[in-house]
Amino acid sequence: MSESSAQGEVQNLANPLLQGWQTPFETPPFAEIEPDHFLPAFEQAFADHSAEIAAITHDPALPDFDNTITALERSGKLLSKVAAVFYDLVSAHSNPAILEIDKEVSLRMARHWNPIMMNAVLFGRIAMLHEKRASLALTGEQRRLLERTYTRFHRAGAGLDESAKTRMAEINERLAHLGTSFSHHLLGDEQDWSMELGEDDRAGLSETFVAAAKAAAEQRGMAGKAIVTLSRSSVEPFLQSSERRDLREKVYKAFIARGDNGNANDNNETIVEILALREESASILGFPTYAAYRLEDSMAKTPEAVRGLLERVWKPARARALADRDALQAMIAEEGGNFTLAPWDWRYYAEKLRQRRANFDDAAIKPYLVLDHMIEAAFDCATRLFGVTFEERKDVPVWHPDVRVWEVKDRDGRHKALFYGDYFARPSKRSGAWMTSLRDQQKLDHDVAPLVINVCNFAKGADGAPSLLSPDDARTLFHEFGHGLHGMLSDVMYPSLSGTSVFTDFVELPSQLYEHWQERPEVLQRFARHYQTGEPLPDDLLKRFLAARRFNQGFATVEFVSSALVDLEFHTQPAAASRDVRAFEKQELEKIGMPAEISLRHRPTQFGHIFSGDHYASGYYSYMWSEVMDADAFGAFEEAGDIFDAATAKRLHDDIYSSGGSRDPEEAYVAFRGREPEPDALLRRRGLLETPETV
Repeated sequence: MSESSAQGEVQNLANPLLQGWQTPFETPPFAEIEPDHFLPAFEQAFADHSAEIAAITHDPALPDFDNTITALERSGKLLSKVAAVFYDLVSAHSNPAILEIDKEVSLRMARHWNPIMMNAVLFGRIAMLHEKRASLALTGEQRRLLERTYTRFHRAGAGLDESAKTRMAEINERLAHLGTSFSHHLLGDEQDWSMELGEDDRAGLSETFVAAAKAAAEQRGMAGKAIVTLSRSSVEPFLQSSERRDLREKVYKAFIARGDNGNANDNNETIVEILALREESASILGFPTYAAYRLEDSMAKTPEAVRGLLERVWKPARARALADRDALQAMIAEEGGNFTLAPWDWRYYAEKLRQRRANFDDAAIKPYLVLDHMIEAAFDCATRLFGVTFEERKDVPVWHPDVRVWEVKDRDGRHKALFYGDYFARPSKRSGAWMTSLRDQQKLDHDVAPLVINVCNFAKGADGAPSLLSPDDARTLFHEFGHGLHGMLSDVMYPSLSGTSVFTDFVELPSQLYEHWQERPEVLQRFARHYQTGEPLPDDLLKRFLAARRFNQGFATVEFVSSALVDLEFHTQPAAASRDVRAFEKQELEKIGMPAEISLRHRPTQFGHIFSGDHYASGYYSYMWSEVMDADAFGAFEEAGDIFDAATAKRLHDDIYSSGGSRDPEEAYVAFRGREPEPDALLRRRGLLETPETV
C-alpha cells in the first residue's frame, strides 16, 4: 500500500462522516463533525458514486429494470448521507468555515452530476427500458419510477449533442455558484443589520415582543439590550404594533432592501446572470422560455395555466385590498393623521381596524399560543388522524442545543421515524421556515426509517420564559409539520419516490392542508392555554379569533400573488427585459395595478425561493395551486361531519401522505377526494367571494 493511500485510510477512520454511526438510530454524531471533515467526505462520496455509475453504464448485460433503474436507486448512498448533514448545517447553523466550504461544494456538486445526468450510454439504457415499458411486467410504483427517471435524464440534457452538453454543464456550474452566492448575500445582509430599542422606542410593543427582542440581543452578544432584527418573526409584529411611525419606516425599508443595498451583498447582478443562463439552458433544451421548460414537468403544465389561476385570484384580492386601503386611510384621518397610508403603516392600522371590526388583535391571543402547546397540538392531530405517537428523546445528537428530537411510532408501537424540531431564530440560521431530512424513507433492501427536520425562526422567550406564537407563527408550525408528516408517513420502495419527492405544485398540499386543523375550535380549545395561568382560551376570544381569520386577506393575497406573477414574468419574458431588476419590478407591478401601499412578499433581491436555487423558479405559484386542492380536500372532513373522521383520514394517509411520488398527483388527489378539486374553494376560504363589509 502506498504511503498516500495509507494516510487516506487513517484520515477516513478519523472522519465521522465516513464511518458507521454508533448513535441511537444511526443518526449523525453532530458533536464529532467539524467543518474540515466535509470536503474529504465529499471527495470519497463523489468517487464512490462515480464508480457505481460507471458499473451500471458499462454493465455488459442487456439493460433490465434491476441492473439499471434499481441499481441507480442503490447508488450514491454516501453522497446522500454527507450532503444531508452538510446542507442542514448550511441552512440551520452555519459559520464562516461552513459557508466557505459551501462555495466549493456547490461547484463540485454540479461538476459531479453533470456527466452523470448527460451520460449518453446510461441514458440509452434508460431510454431502451422506457420504450418497452409496457412489456416489462412492472408494478405501479416501478412504472412511475421508470417514467420519472427517464424524464429526469431527458430534461437534464442527456439526449443533446456533445457541444450542447458541454455548454449545459458550464451553465449548471455557474448557476450553482450564483445560487449559493445569492443565499450567502441575503444571510449577510440579515446578519449585519439590527435596530436597538431604547426605552422611548417601545411604545405599543407588548411585553412578550420586548422579551423576544432582548433574547435576540443576547444571541448577538448585546446582553441587556433589546433589538429588532430582519427575521420576519421580528419585523412583522413590530410593524403591527409599534406606535413609532418613524421606526416602522426604518425597519420596513431595511427589510425590503435586503440584497439591494449596493454593498458586497447586493444581489441585482446575480439575478441578471441567473436569468440569462436559465433562458439559455431552456433554449438549448428546445423550450421557448425557462417557465415553459420548468412547468412542463408540473401539474400546471404551462405558463398560461399558471397565469390563469393567478389572475383569477388577483382581481378579487386587489379589489378587497383597495377597499381595505380606503378604510385604513379613513381611520388615519379620524385620528387626525395628516399623511397618506404608506407600506409601513398598513399592518399597524390593519390591526386597529381588525380590533374595531372583529374586536380582536393578535396580542390578545398570543399569550395562549405557547410554542410547546402548539407542538403538542400538531402531534395530537397526527395521532388522531394517522395513529402515530411522539416521544421526546434526549439521547439523539443535535446540531444546536435548542434542537429537540422525538421518536415517532406507528399505531402498533413500531419505530416509524425521528422528528427534529429547530424552532428559534438565531444569527447562524437563514430566514424562513422549511422541512428537510437527514435520511429518507425507503424499503429497497431493508426498511429505512426517515430522519425528518422542521426548521422555523420563532422568537425565543427571554430568561427561560416560554416562546409565544402569533397566529401566523402557529400556522407556520402546522404547515411545516404537514411537510414533516409527508416525509415521516412515506411508505414507498424506492428512494427517488420517497416523501416529498413530488411535483412542486403538489408538495404544498400536505403542508397547507394540515394548517386547517390548527385553527379549528376542537384543537384550540384543548391546546391554546395561557402561558402564565394555564387557563384555556376563553370561548369569547376563540369566537372573535375565528371570526377575524379572513380579515386582511386582500393584503395577504395581493402580496403573495404579485410575487408569483413577478416570478412568472422573470421567466417568461426575455432575460434582456430584466437587466435592470428594479425597473423590471416597478414595470410589472404597474402593469398589474399593484396598490402602492403593499409591497411584494419577496422582492427580487431577497426572493430565495426562486434565486437561491431553482426549486421554486417559475414555481412560486405552487402554494396557490396547492391551496386550490387543500381548501377542497379539507371539505372531505367537513362533509363527513368530523375533522378526525377515520375513513377519510385513512384515504388521506394512503393516497396523499404515504404514497410519496409513487403515483401521478392528479390520480392521487382524485383517489382521495373522489373528484378533481373545485377551484372556488380557494376564494371561499380566503373570503374573497364575499363583500368587504362581511369580512
